[in-house]
Amino acid sequence: MSIRTSLKKVLPPISLTEQEALDAGDVWIESSIYQGKPDMQALRAIPGARLSADEQAFLDGPVTTLLNMIDDFELQNSKHIPQHLLDYLSVNKFFALIIPKKFGGLAFSAYANSTIVATIAAKSGAIAVTVMVPNSLGPGELLMHYGTTAQQEQWLPNLAVGKDIPCFALTSPEAGSDAGSIPDAGIVTKGMWQGEEVLGLSVTWDKRYITLAPIATVLGLAFKIFDPEHLLGDTLELGITCALIPKAHPGVELGNRHDPMGQRFYNGTTRGENVFIPMDFIIGGQKNIGRGWQMLVSCLGAGRGISLPAMGVASGQSALKSTAEYSFVREQFGVPIGRFEGIQEKLADMAGKTFVLEAMRVLTTEGLGLGLKPSVVTAIAKYHMTELGRDVNNNAMDIQAGKAIQRGPQNVLADGYTAQPIAITVEGANILTRSLMIFGQGAMRCHPHLKNMVDLIHSDDSKADAEFNKVLMKTIGFSVKNALRSFSKSYLTFTRGSQTALPEVKAYEKRINALSAKLAPMADLSLLVLGGDLKKAEMLSARLGDVMSYLYASMAVVRFYEQKVSNRSEALPFFEYAIQWCLQQGEQALVDFIDNFPNTATRGLMRLLTNTYTRSVPSISDELKRQLSDATMQQSSIMSELTHLIRVTPGDGHDINQQAFAAKHAVMPQLKKIHQALKANPVIPFISFEHAVSQLHAAGSLTAEEVALVMDYNDKRKMAVRVDEYNFDLELLDTNLQVVKPTETKQADAA
Repeated sequence: MSIRTSLKKVLPPISLTEQEALDAGDVWIESSIYQGKPDMQALRAIPGARLSADEQAFLDGPVTTLLNMIDDFELQNSKHIPQHLLDYLSVNKFFALIIPKKFGGLAFSAYANSTIVATIAAKSGAIAVTVMVPNSLGPGELLMHYGTTAQQEQWLPNLAVGKDIPCFALTSPEAGSDAGSIPDAGIVTKGMWQGEEVLGLSVTWDKRYITLAPIATVLGLAFKIFDPEHLLGDTLELGITCALIPKAHPGVELGNRHDPMGQRFYNGTTRGENVFIPMDFIIGGQKNIGRGWQMLVSCLGAGRGISLPAMGVASGQSALKSTAEYSFVREQFGVPIGRFEGIQEKLADMAGKTFVLEAMRVLTTEGLGLGLKPSVVTAIAKYHMTELGRDVNNNAMDIQAGKAIQRGPQNVLADGYTAQPIAITVEGANILTRSLMIFGQGAMRCHPHLKNMVDLIHSDDSKADAEFNKVLMKTIGFSVKNALRSFSKSYLTFTRGSQTALPEVKAYEKRINALSAKLAPMADLSLLVLGGDLKKAEMLSARLGDVMSYLYASMAVVRFYEQKVSNRSEALPFFEYAIQWCLQQGEQALVDFIDNFPNTATRGLMRLLTNTYTRSVPSISDELKRQLSDATMQQSSIMSELTHLIRVTPGDGHDINQQAFAAKHAVMPQLKKIHQALKANPVIPFISFEHAVSQLHAAGSLTAEEVALVMDYNDKRKMAVRVDEYNFDLELLDTNLQVVKPTETKQADAA
């Protein structure tokens, strides 16, 4: 019995949906990571993402106007998105960011799409979701790539101007992550259409979690097709297929709404029973029967790589900006809370992770801008960037404490806190993405021989044995080279491993190369020892995926620091924390992987090849954390670059915080003077800051001009630390919240 035949009996078969997912998308720089040789030269040669004149004008014009129109607190206390906002989105082509210009769209770049969605998300998650869905996985993108000319000409112009609103229905009560098991079915049959009997489908479906369904005018639908009467051939089950059905079509039900965490974007159900549709409703026509899953997984890039990560970045930038400003303005025991080490630890973590978020956003959209659809990279971006957005927001909630939990127009954290978990569930729940997709798809697509080998193992070709043996020898050679590279980079510290011209980057680039060199043989040994069981060992494969992911994030951080920041000296502590954190996470994932590998002998070999032991991961120093937290509270170019998605509108929470932050920086000399004067001659009783200032002025310690400056700051400080408060009168049983203006009541300081 040949080796190939033996392996065929041992390895589990690959389903059609798995095979289509593995085949989907392109391979990019992640391939070099997996193979143990990160291509830093290719990384540095990627054309930098920039907004075109039209894209910048759209941000400065329609987007800015939209942000000024949004009252997100009012929206969250309403049942519907105001019609005037939906009309504005339609007229100004917010639903046409990706549609080609020849169909009336804007044809913006992936980077611009991401920037626009993230900028809106920083103001309102509900409006951002409303914009992102038509511009990601849905009828528009599917029509652009797979639609017939007639379908494109019929639908895309209307979608571009919002005359038609699309939704796409995939998830059902019985099939979520396992989309291949959807029970929704279309039966090939004949029926009446426009007065004639034509060949078509009788479709029955029950879908949920469908964003925009309650207001959609056209439904994209995924279902399985069956041909029991063999009207199309001898095959009974023809596979998953995508169709486009007008809402007005008889039998289509766009049903009740869901309530996703109080976020007021439209999300709901759609159902239909024995709805007859002609073959022309299939996206791409009858020839695309059974190609639906392939079409869907090939078009996931926009949702995974642009829209959902954009929400994570927006959440992170909003949280960092407001928390850094609050930490500087808010004082306890006479000291800004940002000077306390407990706060410093969390604030530094927020800053470092926000640097990672923006770096990954830029690099991922640059890859998409090359015309690629890197399925592994977009899965990495979706998982890690949504999780990082949640981490940063959670830290902000801890620091801002009482201020963070009080709902109201001034609370800039609440929207991200409730919206971010929603993004984590979309395009495959994050647990699935991490435990199955990143390494599983990464290994098959990035290994130079593995996919070919697996295909040959399951092949029925009589010549497969000979071809398999050739590929097997190549695989063994590849594995041996990986093992030797890992060994050398683990023990020979003088080996070359850096191409950067920046001294501060050299050591980190060597760590990137060393960790990548260790990943390849660990993956090879895992596949050799566990074989098909590695697919079930999700905790192990997830850790290998983490190594790959954090290496990608590390490369993004290096590129962003080298090419995007305007002042490297200001950005250095941000870069050092970000790169150290990414490498720390990847190295710890490798430690945990080896510690938990089930084969003792292999575990020992892994440790020998990688020089990796339980306590071999360096920590981030407390000094760097202190330095970085202090840097976040400065007025610097790097803080502007890491919070550039926040468009401050007059009177909103960010505006109030920013005014107090700037005012305090402007009066630091005067505040120092006041502190020294009070230390020399205390005002007793102190009563209030205003009283102390007036006493110092009376004593001649402060001039009238200085008093005016510090009192202006003090008014802005009190506004920044106050929270919204309400008169919950018994007459207000309709749940409308009556905000008490700060001029109408005593200032309520945050606890």
